Amino acid sequence: MHLDRRFFLAGAAGSVAIAQAASAGLRASAPAAAPVPVNPLVKQRADAQVFRHTDGYYYLTGSVPEYDRLVLRRSRTLAGLATAEERVLWRHQASGPMSGFLWAPELHLLQGKWVMYFAAGPSGGGEDVFRIRTYAIVCDGPDPMTGNWTVLGKFESPFDGFNLDSTIFEHRGVSYFCWAEREPGIETNSNLYLAPLKTPLTLGAKAVRLTVPTLDWEIRGFKVAEAPAVLARNGRLFLTYSASATDDRYCLGMLTARDDANIMDPKSWTKSPQPVFVSSEVTKVYGPGHNSFTVDEQGRDVLVYHGRDYKAIKGDPLFDPNRHTRVQRIYYRADGTPDFGIPVGNGPVPDRFSPADAPAQFVRHDGDRVLVGQGSIPSSQFRSVESMAGAGAIALAPIDAPDRVLFAAPDGSVRLAQPLRDRQFVLRSSFVRETVDRDTVRFALAGRPNMVLAHAGDGLKLVARTERGQKTLFKVS
Repeated sequence: MHLDRRFFLAGAAGSVAIAQAASAGLRASAPAAAPVPVNPLVKQRADAQVFRHTDGYYYLTGSVPEYDRLVLRRSRTLAGLATAEERVLWRHQASGPMSGFLWAPELHLLQGKWVMYFAAGPSGGGEDVFRIRTYAIVCDGPDPMTGNWTVLGKFESPFDGFNLDSTIFEHRGVSYFCWAEREPGIETNSNLYLAPLKTPLTLGAKAVRLTVPTLDWEIRGFKVAEAPAVLARNGRLFLTYSASATDDRYCLGMLTARDDANIMDPKSWTKSPQPVFVSSEVTKVYGPGHNSFTVDEQGRDVLVYHGRDYKAIKGDPLFDPNRHTRVQRIYYRADGTPDFGIPVGNGPVPDRFSPADAPAQFVRHDGDRVLVGQGSIPSSQFRSVESMAGAGAIALAPIDAPDRVLFAAPDGSVRLAQPLRDRQFVLRSSFVRETVDRDTVRFALAGRPNMVLAHAGDGLKLVARTERGQKTLFKVS
């Protein structure tokens, strides 16, 4: 049983308890600095690119199910992209090489101009519609949402073969162009290539081939390495890419290079032997891929990707419309490499909680046991599910056990339990999340507002509110 976004409470006692907490002077759920994004963030927008520009706006573009237009939306908050007005920048032409499908747009401010790259093919049916090449449109003004967009031209690739999914990144003062292309003589659908950029449509040096799909998880259905995206962190460049067919087998791989390496030498890049992000039967997200990277309002790294809510697809998966834009936070291992965990599933983006007196540890679970320590990312991600207790009360549900919630037993012990439609159960599994500062919270029990969660040994317990101090405070990440 997966929890509904609203956690059931029989009767009105929960609201009464929360009201009593408020009258006792408790600070319940102060407004966050920004609203929490809810997945899926934007429905039916595949191949999503989201970034936060220096103007303070988040921008989002992506493939539409009809593949007939290029779109853009923006918002002051990441969550606001869900309802932001969307502008059509350009539509496919009536005839010619850009009259058919439009794929995977990306927006960049390059050499002082807004440029949107995309892949296009001709109309007319048959195999010719997949004669995909990369093109760009350019904006005539400083505001991409209001300026006039016209065709800039075609990307001059080394092979003039099937190519798409171009991206640009800056490294040590140089702009690099990275893209996917089919190279003559190599029996794959696409490989990844890299070169410095001279102009928006021409390369400044001979391109190098970074990787060819050869591993079993890269060649399921099709031999694919596409959709590169670069994250520069912790002295390294992490280049993620998408592999295999675009159904539930679609997944993310990753290449890694040292920050000080010659990134134009393919030997500088190491391929992860296993995919770094795959479909999840637990959270019911399938085919996660074609990602980008951004940061949230607090500067925390965020993974952007698309995925479906179901596994079975009728017909060609490229024409199934429900690849939705999704977001979740990125965490890092002790060695500085990213750990993307699993797709977090539908609902508010989850948090991880570290006791203030043990900042290197996380609240997590092992089965129904609630622990404080180290473990897998999914076991320490908890979603705040709105409770029917009302007045801001929440239940805490782990993303990898969506049929469980945090429950405080009468003896003060804390564990996971399957929700019951019982008033006392709900009061003991509903909490008021009190904001202490920007990244610190406290959890008061809705049924007994003078009791709060506290770090105790390798787990949690309920303690009296008078037992304040670090043990009752939790850092949010």
